[in-house]
Amino acid sequence: MSGYQTLISHYDFGDQHLRIRALSDLQQFADPDALAETAGISSAQWSLFGHVWPAGELLAQAMASYAVAGKRVLELGCGLGLASLVLRARGADVVASDHHPLAEVFLAYNAALNGLDAVAYRRLDWLTGSQSMGRFDLIIGGDVLYERGPALALAALLPTLARPACEIIISDPGRGHAGVFTRELASHGFQLATPRLPSGKGGARLAQLLVYARGLVGTA
Repeated sequence: MSGYQTLISHYDFGDQHLRIRALSDLQQFADPDALAETAGISSAQWSLFGHVWPAGELLAQAMASYAVAGKRVLELGCGLGLASLVLRARGADVVASDHHPLAEVFLAYNAALNGLDAVAYRRLDWLTGSQSMGRFDLIIGGDVLYERGPALALAALLPTLARPACEIIISDPGRGHAGVFTRELASHGFQLATPRLPSGKGGARLAQLLVYARGLVGTA
């Protein structure tokens, strides 16, 4: 027994149809080996990785058509891995990352469920970073600016993962921490290229895509 209940839902991103295994509800907690506790994930936070959030859907939708040819892509806080799966289906060179001990399990399951090759995965703590991940041309994340502390940690980490010419795309539902994140990134040469890309389904503004750029033609 896994200790948690799941369900499979269907999503369309561009011309892709994905089946995604997620937790059946957010009122769950299963940490028999204390892996989440060791990672600093509380029982109240434990289930958040296993839900399809509107910001994650918007990010995946954007990745269905975003120019990624020849780019090395990193997804931050991948959770169930929607955006990474969309990119993998397009043949992109993508690495998914998260801090939750079950993110890799769900990502691998969802790749297999959709007949996709495995998505490269790295566990990434935003406070300690990684010395061996290399650098990326495009870094993406959905709903990663959920508190001021993580937003600041992420702004400090991203310059260590970004190539000199790099784009960062954050799908943000407006939790109030984009401002400090934008200011910190600006100190590393990243400028907010556009505050918004297309809305979610039906035109609803469930989140906005913040696009930052450094060292690209046509950017500061």
